[in-house]
Amino acid sequence: MNSRLHFQLEACATGSRARAATFRTLHNAVQTPLFMPVGTQATVKAQATQSLEDAGSQILLANTYHLLLRPGPEVFQQLGGIHEFMSWKKSVLTDSGGFQIFSLPHSRSMSEEGAAFQSYLDGRSILLSPELSIETQRAIGSDIMMALDQCIPSTADASAARAALGITHRWALRSLAARGDSPQALFGIVQGALFKELRRESADCLCAMPFDGMAIGGLAVGESRSEREDVCEFTAELLPRDKPRYLMGVGTPLDILEAVHRGVDMFDCIIPNQVAQRGGAFTSRGYLQLRRSVYKFSAEPLDPACPCPTCARYSRAYLHHLTKTGETLGWQLLGQHNIYFYHALMREIRQSILADRFLELYRSKREVLHAEDMDHPPQHPVKTRKRRIVKLGAYEVHVAPEGFGSIRHIASGEIMHSRTPPLEEAHRLYIEQSQLAERLRGPETEPLVIWDVGLGAAANAMAAIQCYEAQAVMHPVRPMRVVSFENDLDSLKLARVNNNFFPYLRHAGPDAILKHGTWHSPVHAGLSWTLLKGDFLEEITHADDLPDMIFYDMFSSNSDGDHWTLGAFRRLFAVCGGQPAELFTYTCSTAIRAALLVAGFHIARGRSTGLKQETTIALTPGACGTACRHELLGLDWLEKWKRSGAQFPAGLNAEERPGFERAMLNHAQFAE
Repeated sequence: MNSRLHFQLEACATGSRARAATFRTLHNAVQTPLFMPVGTQATVKAQATQSLEDAGSQILLANTYHLLLRPGPEVFQQLGGIHEFMSWKKSVLTDSGGFQIFSLPHSRSMSEEGAAFQSYLDGRSILLSPELSIETQRAIGSDIMMALDQCIPSTADASAARAALGITHRWALRSLAARGDSPQALFGIVQGALFKELRRESADCLCAMPFDGMAIGGLAVGESRSEREDVCEFTAELLPRDKPRYLMGVGTPLDILEAVHRGVDMFDCIIPNQVAQRGGAFTSRGYLQLRRSVYKFSAEPLDPACPCPTCARYSRAYLHHLTKTGETLGWQLLGQHNIYFYHALMREIRQSILADRFLELYRSKREVLHAEDMDHPPQHPVKTRKRRIVKLGAYEVHVAPEGFGSIRHIASGEIMHSRTPPLEEAHRLYIEQSQLAERLRGPETEPLVIWDVGLGAAANAMAAIQCYEAQAVMHPVRPMRVVSFENDLDSLKLARVNNNFFPYLRHAGPDAILKHGTWHSPVHAGLSWTLLKGDFLEEITHADDLPDMIFYDMFSSNSDGDHWTLGAFRRLFAVCGGQPAELFTYTCSTAIRAALLVAGFHIARGRSTGLKQETTIALTPGACGTACRHELLGLDWLEKWKRSGAQFPAGLNAEERPGFERAMLNHAQFAE
């Protein structure tokens, strides 16, 4: 038998490594991706097993090290195993004890035989060997056992990591031999710290052994988030497609979402209960800290979108009170909610994979899960609470009937993205139409440069950055530099303060742009974002890199006329017309298209957006070769222009019009 778990891969998400699968343990069918609450000592802290079952828990995790010491293997043997002992009908996974030994560096010694340590209960000496670990796990009666491994800090040097790897591989063989003919499943644990060559070596070695699943160990023990995600992605790709993949000890909801995106199926962590003990709650609106006095008068449920017993019955004010007074009930209720939240997230992720819409969910959830206590304020705040800023300088927040936020220019009344959420329009008009994802893929080392003209509330820049981050997880990508031009940062500052309406701004990039004018991704070395503050037509001479594509998203000519003139487009063409470049903009104005043509660009029809049936794509001559992907305007459009009452752009005087008309009629785009 290849696996005791009868693993069946059901779906893989398009554009992602996310997977949905089913396997069967000795107690129940398990659907992945899944989160396993941690019940270290045969109990999930402050939670009854019935509550865990109601929340949707499929597997609980217990720990061999602690259960070996108390109550001891003999108790499980006499009482029929851990399921009877803790009144739990579904599956149990037992950790081998390796991580707990790692956590006691001053009270244990390591050898080839195992880890010698003193019991924290009675001081007796114990040698935790692979054989004793498996013997204890067999007595516990878990559905899934873990091979004993040597865990070291992820930041260990190469020699220490290689030495631990050798022990882990030899202990893996001893663990398999100790398992014998037990029907319990057994997972191997890939180690190797942050060294990819060691991770590959470990995966190759362990995948050749008859384990029923594979775990990624040695992460979340000292490395940065970007290092963890990088090693997780690399290692998961090395593991068998036909067996479960388990990332040990991870993590926050955002950590889990990112790891699912990278191909992981199973997770465990103490975080849901740990943060509950400190007054923390994960919600559909972001992370909340109930210790804050802002919740003292709030009659709202913890999370209006959550059906858990805590949210159905108790107010934020009561949960705040329990947290502030240190009552155990507060910890219990918040922990119950957090576990519900984790399981609901996993179910939602699974359904999105099965429906092949995971990337859409990934983008939206990633924004929310970045948030920290950004929820709406309570309905009855304390009187000293400062009012939320909804106006700043020339701008104010506009909330559409559909609930999304936009920025409104107060003087003109013009609203950017009035009918479509900003990020949705950015993806449709700029990211998809420019085929940014496709152009990023491949081994090319020259950076792809985007000029983001009219930063505004940063929707276009963030859409490009999100696209890059998603592609970098799945494919080799070339570097990308985003250069934003803006003379007034008030719209971005206002949106950042109100990021409950602009959730895409819950990212490190916008904060860095506002504070420092530049941001370099800590995860992807090739990704950077720079702000050139000032008038665009002046600042283009200061740009270090010429653009491959331009997102031209200024306010309209009614509010920002200087940047829609023939002179503005001639100046832009003088800078970038000598290289292949594509300009995308939301307007379909006949006069503006004509100005772009006379400035030297070629013009193509862009896709519809909002109320506009067309938008505009302007191409430099170098971008108009045989491989041009866009539909250029033809003679029919030129005839329409001749009949139009809006032939000429604003600012063109009567003496200049004949020359403008000749330039239009003789443009290379319309040559027979």
